[in-house]
Amino acid sequence: MGALLRMVMMVLLLGGVSVLLIINFVHSPSQFVNSAFFGLQNGVLYALIALGYTMVYGIIELINFAHGDLFMLGTLFAGFMLTDWLGQHTSDLGGWIALGLTLLACMAFCAIFNVVIEFLAYRRLRKAPKLAPLITAVGVSFILQNIGLDWNGSSPKQWPSVLPQGAVHLGSVSIDYDFFAVLIVTIPLLLLMTFIVNRTRQGKAMRATAQDQDAARLMGINVNRTISFTFALGGALAGAAGLMYNQTNGTTTYRLGLQLGLLAFTAAVLGGIGNLTGAVLGGVLIGLIQGLNDGLDIMPGQRWSQTVVFTVLILVMVFKPEGLLGRPTTEKV
Repeated sequence: MGALLRMVMMVLLLGGVSVLLIINFVHSPSQFVNSAFFGLQNGVLYALIALGYTMVYGIIELINFAHGDLFMLGTLFAGFMLTDWLGQHTSDLGGWIALGLTLLACMAFCAIFNVVIEFLAYRRLRKAPKLAPLITAVGVSFILQNIGLDWNGSSPKQWPSVLPQGAVHLGSVSIDYDFFAVLIVTIPLLLLMTFIVNRTRQGKAMRATAQDQDAARLMGINVNRTISFTFALGGALAGAAGLMYNQTNGTTTYRLGLQLGLLAFTAAVLGGIGNLTGAVLGGVLIGLIQGLNDGLDIMPGQRWSQTVVFTVLILVMVFKPEGLLGRPTTEKV
């Protein structure tokens, strides 16, 4: 009876949301599509960050709260390298070449930084009670925030973009070039990460380590190296997201990791923490929810953006506690 009631409530809820979206679409189709594209652009960036959370949790069951602040440092590194060190301020061939070099450097910077954090802060706590590494992750987050404060300053910092300016116009719908730039960078990275995890020897080692570390050691897998590789992979994706956020948003602040990191963590939980496909799905959905809520007339509006996002998360947790693509688990006692 309880399962039937939950199903009825879920159908009614989905029906109400669908009606609201249809009303908005009929009211202003172009506004609806524009808001959806903007939300999708942000959602892809959330997905890149969320993958770092979900991969680390899948391997060592640690919620790495410092990951959002690593993304923040990636935005700063990208801005300083592209603008100050390489001296690029305009959208031309030189700027695009510099953008490619900055992408590789930013991914390497965040990957190395994440591996160092794992080695210094988390490695010795793997056998400790779960509260110890969790508190340590919060402490590392504050350390990274203070590095960002010293590097960026207390006020938001503006950066020029080398991405092409303008938009593609399809009738009354305008799609910014930034949207295509984000997809051109992120989709190949997501496909490459999927290939690494599912098709390579190191990916098999990651999956084996996630299932049973002791059994993986008996099979000859270097668990420490595998976990470090996982942190490096997650850090590299956060670095790529940092560069694209810097170029599409243009503003950095030392508090950015808390804001975007929380949304990315929400995306990982929404999709199913530990599930890579779920992290991508969750990121895209969070972006779309934000974009539609902030951009449509018959919606709560930007003031209620966080409330709407977390209301959706709570409702999903009520009806499906393991997340959209997560699998129910039972604790062994």
